[in-house]
Amino acid sequence: MVDLILTNGRIRTMDPARPVAEALTVRGERVLAVGSADEARAAADTRAEVVDLGGRDVLPGLVDAHLHFDWYSRGLQAVDAETDTLAECLRRVAKKAAKTPEGQWVLGLGWNQNEWGGQFPTAGDLDSVAPRHPVILKAKSGHAAWVNSLAMQLAGITAGATAPLGGEIQRDARGIPTGIFFEDAIELVDHLVPDTTPEQLAELMRPAMQNAWRVGLTGIHDFDGRRSFAAFQLLKARGELGLRVVKQIQVKHLGEAVGLGLRSGFGDDWLRIGNIKVFLDGALGPRTAAMIAPYEGEPKNTGIVVTDKEALYEHATLAAANGLAMTVHAIGDRANHDLLDVYATIRREEAGRGQASLRHRCEHVQVLHPNDYGRLAQLNVVASMQPIHATSDMLMADRYWGKRTAGAYALRTQLEAGAPLAFGSDAPVENFNPFWGIHAAVTRRRADGAPGPEGWHPEQRLSVAEAVHGFTLGAAYAGYMEDRQGRLAAGRLADLIVVDRDIFSVEPMAIKDTQVLGTLVGGDWRYRDF
Repeated sequence: MVDLILTNGRIRTMDPARPVAEALTVRGERVLAVGSADEARAAADTRAEVVDLGGRDVLPGLVDAHLHFDWYSRGLQAVDAETDTLAECLRRVAKKAAKTPEGQWVLGLGWNQNEWGGQFPTAGDLDSVAPRHPVILKAKSGHAAWVNSLAMQLAGITAGATAPLGGEIQRDARGIPTGIFFEDAIELVDHLVPDTTPEQLAELMRPAMQNAWRVGLTGIHDFDGRRSFAAFQLLKARGELGLRVVKQIQVKHLGEAVGLGLRSGFGDDWLRIGNIKVFLDGALGPRTAAMIAPYEGEPKNTGIVVTDKEALYEHATLAAANGLAMTVHAIGDRANHDLLDVYATIRREEAGRGQASLRHRCEHVQVLHPNDYGRLAQLNVVASMQPIHATSDMLMADRYWGKRTAGAYALRTQLEAGAPLAFGSDAPVENFNPFWGIHAAVTRRRADGAPGPEGWHPEQRLSVAEAVHGFTLGAAYAGYMEDRQGRLAAGRLADLIVVDRDIFSVEPMAIKDTQVLGTLVGGDWRYRDF
């Protein structure tokens, strides 16, 4: 393999020793040299391929620290239920049903009743367009499902059905299930959907990886289950895995992970073990996030506790004692408070064993009680946040959390407190284009400019450098790869992207429109359009 020289560009290295360079040289999977054109050429062999960047900008490859790649990959074949109206969603379901053999499942993702006036849809709505197909549509948050009558019939859901602990079946005034299932109750129907094999999923991941490269992603932290881990391994064995993957392990497999002796950070540059994933609560959209005080206008609703504090501690103490860090979904202020209490205990146990602090994470950190603002930093817990959630959720947050939004999606609060930040998208909940996430972090505005020039809670805005750090070095640290990923310097992995603008100097609203012209992963062009 010949060396590769990229020259005549503006290379933003994220390396404080040399923040901006003109050229770099790649040998194999690693960066060989970064500096001037002369320095890059001097480091290369005489057969090197030279690529003239034409003054274009280069960034380190971007890493999404929280997404669901199985869910996203399969979703490319499903109904896109993220619509402005219920009628349009039903039209799409009808169209999909018309192309699907009778009796087969119609699947979809993305609906949000808050966009349709706040009222939840019903099984009857789906029956009107797909009476002969079982239908299950997951909400945008992933924490609720909407099914039709045939799906409930197949699942044996009747008026007497009971929800599992950590779940809820919505019922009408007569006590009849409406077709809406929350949290762990989703599985009452979802388990009937025919399974996708790892081999099938690996094929579905191919176009998903291509989409990732086109927006500048070179690495991901995956939060799906065993099947996605198997599919990633199949792709890797074939030499076809083109994203660097940090794989979280679902808590139901904690015993197996401990029994095998797996530890957080084990693996190689393409696929490694992350942390043990637990859900503490639900989400804001279906109003199932666990809150200390009730939701605004809903005096009896404080959300759903999916995993209680005692159970979380049992999982965490077993994991930590065996070298496995925790990564815990916590949306509401109660969930975050309980999580931090447990982490405080785990930190004391680690210290008592003389054990180095593990890289525990809090996923989402969406709203904190003021007493908890500084605790992630104090406990050295990674704040794994998704900046685009702030702009996507702002209207719902104002409506249901009121004044509590002062501590919601608080990127700068956590940064200034000293918590390590790692940024992602939660795709397919949100689009995984990292430039949309950077734009949201910098402007706190939606693509249409709402809520105005200052943005939503403008005191939480970040600089471009701070936002990019969350998608590069911050994500690399959370994924046990900070010594090789997230920075362009000699010896680092040759993961980089070529873009059409300098996001550090353009008008901030233009960041969201950034186009990726080339994506290099491990020294190979995975996507190139210049």
